[in-house]
Amino acid sequence: MTSAHLPHTDRDRLVRRGRLLAWFTIAWNAVEGIVAVSAGVVAGSLALVGFGLDSCVEVFAGGVVLWHLRGVDEDRERRALRLIALSFFALAAYVVVEAARDLVLGDEAGESAVGIGLALVSLAAMPLLAWAKRSTGRRLGNRVIIADSTETALCSYLSAILLGGLVLNAALGWWWADPVAALGIAALAVQEGREAWEGDTCC
Repeated sequence: MTSAHLPHTDRDRLVRRGRLLAWFTIAWNAVEGIVAVSAGVVAGSLALVGFGLDSCVEVFAGGVVLWHLRGVDEDRERRALRLIALSFFALAAYVVVEAARDLVLGDEAGESAVGIGLALVSLAAMPLLAWAKRSTGRRLGNRVIIADSTETALCSYLSAILLGGLVLNAALGWWWADPVAALGIAALAVQEGREAWEGDTCC
């Protein structure tokens, strides 16, 4: 059933759910970003810092969803999505430069139990949040919410990459795992940026 065929009360309920999910995304990523960047600076982990900066971009993306649900016209929506895309591209460029520097100079990141715990929690929560957004977006026939659910799903992949890099560094002393994980985060940031730029809502 699409939005056009939904009873008015059901549509209002789904729009409220969409807003609540967007607010939860903003709150979650704000806390996640602060914790990740702080822990990354303390441990010297570029992967953690990159993960935290990605969370900051997701906060902006959640704001775009709330803006859209207030009835924004398509031209303004397109401009906002392209601002999100540019933010992802800037994040990817920063991470690539810093990761290359770390690999060339052999800068070693310290262990981060906080980072590992954060990655585990995020890996458990993000797929559930993505599913809730996608279900809501499909029932409403809302492409922006569906696109946002795709970005949230990608966050779970980021969490897995981050977790792998941190665990390999902590358990085996593979210092290079951190900048390599950061490069994986940069690659997914570029993918997210391309999708936002093109307005892609594919699954």
